Amino acid sequence: MPLYEHVFLARQDISQAQVEALTKEFSQVIEEGGGKIAKSEYWGVKTIAFKIKKNRKAHYSLLNIDAPPAAIAEMERRMGISSDIIRFLTVRVEEHEAEPSVQMRKSDRDDRRDGDRGGFRGPGGGGGFRGDRGPGGGGGFRGDRGPGGGGGFRGDRGPGGGGGFRGDREGGFRRDGAPRPPRDDAPRSEEA
Repeated sequence: MPLYEHVFLARQDISQAQVEALTKEFSQVIEEGGGKIAKSEYWGVKTIAFKIKKNRKAHYSLLNIDAPPAAIAEMERRMGISSDIIRFLTVRVEEHEAEPSVQMRKSDRDDRRDGDRGGFRGPGGGGGFRGDRGPGGGGGFRGDRGPGGGGGFRGDRGPGGGGGFRGDREGGFRRDGAPRPPRDDAPRSEEA
């Protein structure tokens, strides 16, 4: 018989016991159709990315099913009728996973928080927006490079280095080394 993974979302305002009763009810539908439930997992209440039928959260539940397609169709038909089920998805798979699903691997999630996050950190640890490179090695939005090494929005370049939004024109220097004339702050009038 074909193997399926089935996930359904139940309304947030029902209890966990009611979700387990729904799981048992749909498991009986599969067994009546000649199939069996290999594994059942309750993932808990999780936030949904967008509202579904006026719900922001939902109870998530996974079923690993070994059943004929007719039994799956009957279970999906009943889920569509149920007012407690807000969304479901059934996927045919080649084989079921023997270990717990990704959602249930709590120890893996804890390890990721403490350790390396997948190669984004260099030999010195750190990470993030070039602000961890040390002296002369770049910096947070190029604002920590020191004299002559670039700067936050071109405002800290010093002599010959340009200016921050042209706000340092008072007595600054041009790139060719010549002094820059002071800015005339008086409003310009239109002369015809």
